[in-house]
Amino acid sequence: MPGSLDHEEQDVKTFSSWGIDYLKYDNCDDAGRSVMERYTKMSNAMKTYGKNIFFSLCEWGRENPATWAGSMGNSWRTTDDIADNWGSMTSHADQNDRWASYAGPGGWNDPDMLEVGNGGMSEAEYRSHFSIWALAKAPLLIGCNVRSMSQQTKDILSNWEVWAGPLSNNRKAVVLWNRQGYQATITAQWSSIGLASSTAVTARDLWAHSSFSAQGQLSASVAPHDCKMYVVTPK
Repeated sequence: MPGSLDHEEQDVKTFSSWGIDYLKYDNCDDAGRSVMERYTKMSNAMKTYGKNIFFSLCEWGRENPATWAGSMGNSWRTTDDIADNWGSMTSHADQNDRWASYAGPGGWNDPDMLEVGNGGMSEAEYRSHFSIWALAKAPLLIGCNVRSMSQQTKDILSNWEVWAGPLSNNRKAVVLWNRQGYQATITAQWSSIGLASSTAVTARDLWAHSSFSAQGQLSASVAPHDCKMYVVTPK
C-alpha cells in the first residue's frame, strides 16, 4: 500500500472500515527507515485496529524475516520478486526451503505469488511450481489473469487434493520433483519422511487422482521438470 509510512493507524482504521481482509505491506520507497521500525509500527497498528486483516510483510527477505516476523504478521516474503521462468521458480523454492521450520499455524513463509498460467513455463513446470508451494505451506496467491486462464491452468490451480503437510493421523505429503532435463526415477525412503521402514501405507496420487499400496518407500519415473505428489496414510 503506497503512502502508509507514518500514516499506519489512519490507514489500518480505513482498511478495517472497508472490510479489507488482506494487506500486503511492501518495501518500496522506505525513506531510509529501518525494516524493524517500519514493520513494527504497522504491526502495532494492525494488532490494535486490524485484527481481522491478514498481514503480509514484504521486505523481500533481505533481513531474514522468518526469524522475527512471526510476532508481527501472518506471512513474510523469504525472497525477492519471482519471475515466470524455471530458473527463478526453482531458486525461490530453494531459498524458501531453508526457513521451513519457522512456518506454522498463523505464520507462513512466502516465496512470492504463483506464476501458474502466465505463459513462461510448461504445464509440467507449473504443476511442480504449485506442488512445491503447497508443500511448503506458502500462501497460494494466483498471479495470472483468472478471467482468461486456460482450462489447463484452472485444472492445476483448482486441484483440491493438493494439500500441504504435516497432516492429521500421521499422514504425510510427499513430492517427487525431477529438476533434471531428462526422465528420472526418484525414490523417497520412509526414513526421510519420519515413518518406520516397515510401515505399510495407502498412497494417494494427487495429480492422477488414484491410490495404491506401498511399504518402505515411494518410487516413480518422473518426466523432466515434472513431479509426482502424494499423501501417504499409514495402514
